[in-house]
Amino acid sequence: MLRIDELRKRYGEKVALDGVSLTVRPGEMFGFVGANGAGKTTTMRIVMGVLQQDGGEVRWEDRPIDFAVRRRFGYMPEERGLYAKMRVREQLEYFGRLHGMAPARVRRSADDLLERLGLTERRDTEVERLSLGNQQRVQLAVALVHEPEMLILDEPFSGLDPIAVDALAEVLLERTAAGVPVVFSSHQLELVERLCDSVGIIASGRMVAVGTVAELRGRERHKRLRVVLSDAEPGWADRLPGTIVAKDGDEVILEPADDQEVLRQAMRLGRVEQFGWVEPKLTEIFREVVA
Repeated sequence: MLRIDELRKRYGEKVALDGVSLTVRPGEMFGFVGANGAGKTTTMRIVMGVLQQDGGEVRWEDRPIDFAVRRRFGYMPEERGLYAKMRVREQLEYFGRLHGMAPARVRRSADDLLERLGLTERRDTEVERLSLGNQQRVQLAVALVHEPEMLILDEPFSGLDPIAVDALAEVLLERTAAGVPVVFSSHQLELVERLCDSVGIIASGRMVAVGTVAELRGRERHKRLRVVLSDAEPGWADRLPGTIVAKDGDEVILEPADDQEVLRQAMRLGRVEQFGWVEPKLTEIFREVVA
């Protein structure tokens, strides 16, 4: 289990992190979201020892994290770090050996990842000759090749086509199913919502929301109802008590003061075909908490 407690970091007068705390449990996929400059990359760099925090602590399995532990992590940094002249398979084997893998084991792992990420046909291609999307796939394979105990991935899905996104997602889900905790940052909130068990939203160096998507939905201040009526007179939606958010034919979405009063009024105005709470998407939750 990875535990981050009250991380603080300043660059002169700028506060980069202001008491960031989060926990990632075995087998958990944690999505780290926030605007550019919010503190995601700084947090990940501190976890991996690239930066030193000014305060707070990072613990792994309830012990302070150190170099030996970090060697067992898989890390995909914001700045991609590949050897441009090295061939793809050689690159994976090289990084696997740096992590102490035996030659036979690293070859098996490299070949498996090349196949899973659609790189087999490019295994003997120099990295600099690959498209940016394929270079991204190689960087991901480098983070995975040594079969790490923990994955820290900074924007791993950036620049990938939908097929590559699905391939990577499948690999990550397999790792979490085997008990490996995964933290990844992303601006693709629909993808985070689909894949992640828990989500942390950071703004201006502070964690403004942490929890499962269901928990974050439960905290949303403005709950919305969907009402669908048939056999109703024109303008019926304007007679419902609440603030109308959207209207489309026989359907209205509104923020009610009293959901039971909305139901009573709707039943007077027509035949109620649908009536229920609208589950907000992660995008809406993000806008709500960072506003």
